[in-house]
Amino acid sequence: MNLIIFGPPGAGKGTQSKYIANKYNLYQLSTGELLRNEIKNKTELGSKISSIINSGELVSDEIVSNLIEKFISNNNYKNKIIFDGYPRTLSQAKNLDNLLNKYKQKIDIVLKLSVNLETVKKRILERQTQENRADDNEEIAIKRYRTYEKSSEPVINYYKQSNLLKVVNGEAGISEINSEISSLIDTIKG
Repeated sequence: MNLIIFGPPGAGKGTQSKYIANKYNLYQLSTGELLRNEIKNKTELGSKISSIINSGELVSDEIVSNLIEKFISNNNYKNKIIFDGYPRTLSQAKNLDNLLNKYKQKIDIVLKLSVNLETVKKRILERQTQENRADDNEEIAIKRYRTYEKSSEPVINYYKQSNLLKVVNGEAGISEINSEISSLIDTIKG
């Protein structure tokens, strides 16, 4: 089973992905984590990514796609992937379908964590205190939330048309969200 979990930065995608990965023996593919690893490893690509993220923009599809294909093509992860924070645009969604098809895989369910801007700001500020991430401040959070909202609408519609989209109340507590997600996954697993 492959699934996508998405929502704006600070929606809880990472927290929920870790829970799902442990419960269902899946691998979390966090584009944010892939990008931060490039930055942490001080690669040339990492330096480029850092300046893009710090300006509040999204990293190009080409960069993200290359990082994702490396992951999808690894047989250890075949049909066991949680796409955390990807795709963010319609072209990324179509590209993901093509990549999965190339490696004889597909998406089984898409989970959208629905949260408002105030909740996102509060969570980002809490995360900044706990994890000390450079991309976590209120100004960048607001810009990234608005960018996400604008770019994600076509993606939401794309998966809605495929009958894969399930909206989850991201405002609830962590355990309530876990429970709702488990119910949805158990339904498709049969």
